[in-house]
Amino acid sequence: MVNKRFLGRFSDGQAYMEMWPNRKELAPIFAENRVIKATKFANKVMPAVAVISILTQMVFANQQALPQTLVIALFAISMPLQGLWWLGTRSRTTLPPQLATWYRDIHQKVVKEGFALEPMKPKPSYFELAKLLNSAFKQLDKGALERWF
Repeated sequence: MVNKRFLGRFSDGQAYMEMWPNRKELAPIFAENRVIKATKFANKVMPAVAVISILTQMVFANQQALPQTLVIALFAISMPLQGLWWLGTRSRTTLPPQLATWYRDIHQKVVKEGFALEPMKPKPSYFELAKLLNSAFKQLDKGALERWF
C-alpha cells in the first residue's frame, strides 16, 4: 500500500502536468508553468546527460572518477522524477483560502455562462483548480475572464 501511494504521486504529477493550462496569464501567479517546462526539458535531456557523463569517463579510462560520475548520472536521471513528485504533491494540496474563493468565483461564472461542470468541491485541491481553469479557458471568451487576468 505504501508503494502504491509512493508511485501514485508520480502518476498524479503526470496527470496534473497534462491537465494544467499552459497560459501566459497564469505564469506570474503559479509556479506550475515553470516546473512543467523544466520537467519536460529534464525528461528529454537528462537521460542523455547521464549516459554521456558515464561514457566519457569510460572512454578516457578514468576509473577513479567512475563513482562520482555514477552519482552525477543518478542525479541527472532523478531530475524529471523530482519535477513529477513536486507536481503530484501540489496536485493533492488543498487550495489556500484566497485561491479557494477564486476557484468558487470562476466556477460560478462558468456555470452562469451555461456550461456544464463537476459540482463545486467544498475543499478544492490544485488539481480541481487545474480542471476548472482548463475548462474556463476553453469555454469562456476573453472578456469573461478579464476580471481575473
